[in-house]
Amino acid sequence: MSVFRSGLLVLTSPLSALSLRLVPILASAARLVQDTLYVHLQPGLSLTGSTQPRSTYVPATSEVCTLISKLYADADVHAHLDVRVLLTNILNQGTAPPALGSVQNLSQPPEVVLTDFETGDGGQSNPVKQRLERYATSCYSCRPNLISVLLYPEYELEAVDGELLPQPETGATDEPLQSHSDVVVGGTFDRLHNGHKILLSVSCMLAEKRLLLGISDKDLLESKMLKELILPYEQRVAQLSEFLVDVKPSLQYEIVPLLDRFGPSITDPHLKCIVVSEETLKGGLAVNKKRMENGLAELALHEIMLAGDAQHGKNEEEKISSSSLRYRLLGTLLRPPQKDSSLPPFPYIIGLTGVSGTGKSSIAQHLARLGAFHLDVDTLGHDIYAPGGPVYDQVVEAFGGDILKEDGTIDRAILGAKVFGDQGQLKRLTNIMWPVMAQMAKEKIEEAAAQGATVCVLDAAVLLEAGWADMVHEIWTVILPEEEAISRIVVRDGISEEAARKRLQNQMPSSQRVKHSHVVLCTMWEPEDTYEQAEKAWALLQKRLKEE
Repeated sequence: MSVFRSGLLVLTSPLSALSLRLVPILASAARLVQDTLYVHLQPGLSLTGSTQPRSTYVPATSEVCTLISKLYADADVHAHLDVRVLLTNILNQGTAPPALGSVQNLSQPPEVVLTDFETGDGGQSNPVKQRLERYATSCYSCRPNLISVLLYPEYELEAVDGELLPQPETGATDEPLQSHSDVVVGGTFDRLHNGHKILLSVSCMLAEKRLLLGISDKDLLESKMLKELILPYEQRVAQLSEFLVDVKPSLQYEIVPLLDRFGPSITDPHLKCIVVSEETLKGGLAVNKKRMENGLAELALHEIMLAGDAQHGKNEEEKISSSSLRYRLLGTLLRPPQKDSSLPPFPYIIGLTGVSGTGKSSIAQHLARLGAFHLDVDTLGHDIYAPGGPVYDQVVEAFGGDILKEDGTIDRAILGAKVFGDQGQLKRLTNIMWPVMAQMAKEKIEEAAAQGATVCVLDAAVLLEAGWADMVHEIWTVILPEEEAISRIVVRDGISEEAARKRLQNQMPSSQRVKHSHVVLCTMWEPEDTYEQAEKAWALLQKRLKEE
């Protein structure tokens, strides 16, 4: 069977049976669809008979809400699938149904339509397939030459002597959800995942007219794990907007940046409800306290349960979370490197960089153990200061004899005091040093090539500042939370916390380095975790080199 980039899954089973069948149905769909899978809930829909079936409206109830949450949670094991449950035909009490017969445009028009509807003939019923295709195109924009597939997954469930096993207790009822004209929800919404989609879907079902979304930005991101890997605000908004317009285009969406933890939730008089999770319930209560202080009515609080991540690993959260997704990016290729014809293919040069205290050297040494040629450019920088070295005379002439010790060597502490904090003096020094260091590095790389090295790690803290990116095939950056880096520098170098902080302030920040990087590693956990990241990156590199 062909694999399709996008698909539409029409679910016709009764809701009570569907909850038990979701896992095998999604597994079958995941084998056919590789990117976007839209899901259309239409319990009781029949694709047999003489008349063409039409879409009907499903009331937004607690049972439907629970089913949608379970669907997203069950789909999380299929990491390649971008699942989107369409809510156009799921209506709350306060919303008038749209005109029947209108076709909804989807951002990724489906190439295949799938269904759990069973015909009893092993999926070969052409009339049923034709009705399914016509039904799909009557509801949504689909690709030309739409293909239909009747799924017959192996249900490991229900029949014991012909009786359906009871559904597990979920607390869900068919009571209508209490809807509200204007609903607000907030979050970081980084790398939109199925936990986010549960939160957003519930918010959409509760909202009659408007959904206000606050997206955390700037200072609110500072405490996030691996904050350097959080997508830019504009990109997060674009992903969010596409998802929302796909699942419920009838709502008015207002997306604003959150620069504090309240945003417009405490000032907008039109808001009626705030959607929170178990983790953010206290924040919702704080919002209501602020609203009362501002003379505004309290918001109804609608709490959702967090979805567990059945695949979470070490250093990852038990819930589906953006932090875990960012952790899984460590050691992977974030963006393909551009081929530079001016660089010889071998040795393949990795530029390894990171601010002071991040543990860059330990990663470089581990890569050397894995088989890389390790070129420590920072050590070269120390060596060229020696008397008779290539920059000794120039540095003494530029900065004066008072930088010399009694034995004639350059006192790097005195030299550092002269240049750090003075951009003009620092540039004067780097203009002397960096060209010499670059030339020495090139000579060392040639030596590595002569020795038959296939991969060379150019270990350089100033790789990007010095403009040496054109000397390497890929840039790998090591990151670490600033406070942890400061603590390590204090212990390692025996300097004050203030001096360590100033040292970092004089270096390119990690967030800026990551923007230029192909691979990112982090050393905030145990050494074996760091080595696992390096080994993952090394294995993926070897695979890329074999494919070239």
